[in-house]
Amino acid sequence: MTIREELEEREKEILAPWAGFSVNSKGRLHDEEQCDIRPVFQRDRDRILHCKSFRRLKDKTQVFITPDGDHYRTRLTHTLEVSQNARTIAKALRLNEDLTEAIALGHDLGHTPFGHAGERVLDRVCPEGFDHSKQSLRMLDILEKDGQGLNLTYEVRDGILNHQTSGHPNTLEGQIVRLADKIAYFHHDMDDAIRGGILTENDVPEDIACVLGRTLNDRLDHFIHDIITASAGKPVIKMSDETAEAMMKFRSFMFERVYMNPEAKGEEHKAEMLVEALYGYYLEHIDLLPSYLQTRMDQGDSKERIVCDHISSMTDRFAIARYKEIYVPKTWQ
Repeated sequence: MTIREELEEREKEILAPWAGFSVNSKGRLHDEEQCDIRPVFQRDRDRILHCKSFRRLKDKTQVFITPDGDHYRTRLTHTLEVSQNARTIAKALRLNEDLTEAIALGHDLGHTPFGHAGERVLDRVCPEGFDHSKQSLRMLDILEKDGQGLNLTYEVRDGILNHQTSGHPNTLEGQIVRLADKIAYFHHDMDDAIRGGILTENDVPEDIACVLGRTLNDRLDHFIHDIITASAGKPVIKMSDETAEAMMKFRSFMFERVYMNPEAKGEEHKAEMLVEALYGYYLEHIDLLPSYLQTRMDQGDSKERIVCDHISSMTDRFAIARYKEIYVPKTWQ
């Protein structure tokens, strides 16, 4: 018996009956030989952790564009916080931690530079639309490894595709990530807003604070405990009705005071202009795209789609550098 088979047997002893068992995976896009050490979901987690698109998250906006400070979140630190919260919940509920972590680490790989500002632009200018969840899956299935893709399992791919509010993941592990994503960004976006002088803890309305807690740590602790308590011993992932209602109120509060705040979002119009300019430029200069993207047109992808692929792969820093190189006059030497 291989180490992988021993670990698969251990899952049967430890995990809840409704967990995502590695041995029961629906498989990969393309058949391949099993690893003798790692079960399939652990292997997926490792592939995501080592891919280029994961490393690029460190220079992509979470909420505040190019903040002047070392402690504001990036898309990478957001992803790590989602993973940590999700694993805590999965472990407590005896669900598959490897599957949970793989979904969490991959859920935002398709995000554009400048966060949702960049996403809005590409969705508006591209005739086929743009959605970062779909792009995350496209990144992992097609674009990674210079067009080879990572060939992940169905369960990981399903969780990544369906991690947004409108999604319906088919595994409980995917449902955990869907909630962990929300509680992570509510927690750290509030923390960053306090650091940036936009909010204070006293600004949180009393009807929210009395349910979720009056400090950052209290709210995060409450969310995680509530999900575990409401879901324990059941083939379902949910919050209590009281917490779910308070979370929606907190979401509205954050949109009003942070996500739509002119002070916090004052530079977004510049980021949107930059992304739109790059999109138009590359549509006219398809020959400048990497060769593995150009070959996608021979396989049926439109030039608009591969331009979106190229731009969404950029970090904030790279996008700014490319814009300067293309549009800002250089000093005469």
